[in-house]
Amino acid sequence: MKRWLLLVCLAAIAADVGPSPAAARSAPTCDSLWYNRTAIYARRGMCFKDERALRVFGQKCFRPYGKLTYRDQRRVNDIARQQRRLGCKTN
Repeated sequence: MKRWLLLVCLAAIAADVGPSPAAARSAPTCDSLWYNRTAIYARRGMCFKDERALRVFGQKCFRPYGKLTYRDQRRVNDIARQQRRLGCKTN
């Protein structure tokens, strides 16, 4: 039962790749784009070195250590394009 509940929770977290409905109605900001892009890596176990990412997501490294699925990579690329268009700092 616990394993099933864990799988359901993880599936729900993995499915939440895009912005919230409220954020989707407003124009994206550099901060919201940064958060959404970094959250994708955080869900995949990225070991962050950036202070801001550490403050927001913590140091919770786990396999696959930030390796993205094809879908995740496409979303990250889309966000990166939006960041460049807005002139966001992307460190």
